[in-house]
Amino acid sequence: MNTQHEKALRFQALHRGPAAFLIPNPWDAGSARMLEGLGFAALATSSGACAGVLGRRDGKVTREEALAHAGAIARAVDIPVSADLEKGFGDSPADAALTIRMAADFGLAGGSIEDATGDRERPLYDLGQATERVAAAAEAARALPFPFTLTARSENFLRGNPDLDDTIRRLQAFEKAGADVLFAPALPDLAAVRAVCASLGKPVNFMVGIPGKSFTVAELEAAGVRRISLATSLWRAAMTGLFTAATEVKEQGTFGYLDRLTPGAKINEFLQG
Repeated sequence: MNTQHEKALRFQALHRGPAAFLIPNPWDAGSARMLEGLGFAALATSSGACAGVLGRRDGKVTREEALAHAGAIARAVDIPVSADLEKGFGDSPADAALTIRMAADFGLAGGSIEDATGDRERPLYDLGQATERVAAAAEAARALPFPFTLTARSENFLRGNPDLDDTIRRLQAFEKAGADVLFAPALPDLAAVRAVCASLGKPVNFMVGIPGKSFTVAELEAAGVRRISLATSLWRAAMTGLFTAATEVKEQGTFGYLDRLTPGAKINEFLQG
């Protein structure tokens, strides 16, 4: 098994590779093992998928629950795992820093801090506070005995403020504050993706998962993207399969979904005996 330090080094190296890399988002240890077995080089958790596993909506999970979930995924695989740490589970820079230190304790190679407050009346932190929170998270990451990769997220396009110029300003401030990777979910088109990538010196993560706002690996790579995550989309695909199968059973009394299943023996190839 690779040590946490080795995984962290491998994760950093992926961002410097010759091409953009995919970082899919499992929702539990079993899905993580399957993704590793399929050849993906790194994984990331999704706050929405984590909440869904617990029967809740996104944003309704505690720090301890999120880290326990991420830690279980990290322990299940021998590749780097980065965690969706939402806003750091608190409003202060100290909260963000504490979350980074705790994430390291759970075996993670990286994690993200976002500028969304969780408050509908004030959905985003102002730029100064948002930057202070990233700076505190970066300082905590640098103090660790291994190279923890910090991702900073600007949530404008998810939180009712689709302002590309402000998004770029925020990401540039986060880069100067010490973030290793920059991320603006829900960018509307490839022109916006190109503008964001061109404005930054650090790697940019793009989130696939929104119909009409998801692009091919080749298109994203040409736009300057270095890392491509899948958000909740794989968990939603699995839940769609559950919904479709259960609806057939309940409403039609048939079991046609059985003919479309991946054989259990094939799934077991990815699991420990």
